[in-house]
Amino acid sequence: MLAKRIIPCLDIRDGMVVKGTNFGGIREVSPPVELASFYNLSGADELVFYDITASSEGRKLFTETLKKVAACIFIPLTVGGGITTVEDFGRVLKCGADKVSVNSGAIADPQLIGRAAKRYGNQCVVLSMDVKRVDGKFTVFSHGGRVNTGICAEEWAYRGQEEGAGELVLNSIDTDGVKGGFDCEMLNEVCKRLTIPVVASGGAGCKEDFLTLFKEVPKADAGLAASVFHYKEIDIEKLKLYLKANGVPMRTA
Repeated sequence: MLAKRIIPCLDIRDGMVVKGTNFGGIREVSPPVELASFYNLSGADELVFYDITASSEGRKLFTETLKKVAACIFIPLTVGGGITTVEDFGRVLKCGADKVSVNSGAIADPQLIGRAAKRYGNQCVVLSMDVKRVDGKFTVFSHGGRVNTGICAEEWAYRGQEEGAGELVLNSIDTDGVKGGFDCEMLNEVCKRLTIPVVASGGAGCKEDFLTLFKEVPKADAGLAASVFHYKEIDIEKLKLYLKANGVPMRTA
């Protein structure tokens, strides 16, 4: 079994890292370069950088902030926000990203995934999905969780894989920031037909939540979290040692 990954996430708004609950109640946390530098030395396997208002504001991602973050870390960096064209992929990769995450742009133009994969390789293309329960069904939301697309999450995840995405990030709006554990029900349901790596996001509150994730969702390749790492509630190195001691394969120093 491949080693599982632990991934902190930087949600960026107006040049600052922010965090909220259920995609609302946003508050500032820290300058991104400061946090990125910390995670680079703290045992994180990768880092995710999201410009969370780029799509809803109809603009391109803030590349100056991205360049500063990329310059201070030596772990893989995934970047998303306002990605709507193949040229956007190239622009972000040139700024130092290793992988590019697309969400709303792929919903508007599903073939964008395949065009980007053809030009830059599947390993560079990450499909990010914001999912919420609506009338008992797992439904995809766009524009930072603001717009209900009515799209079935299970079908969209599978289509993204078939279009050429090399990885999937599943964000549960229902559990985001609640710290009550990952949305294992949603993750298992959406992952049923997938063969690509899946990153679980939304709900981590303690180290036990990561153990539950990896034990109950075999297809989860990584656990992504924000506030519990930002506020030093969970130490990443200690988390990885705890998981390894409980039978979860990890990359540890």
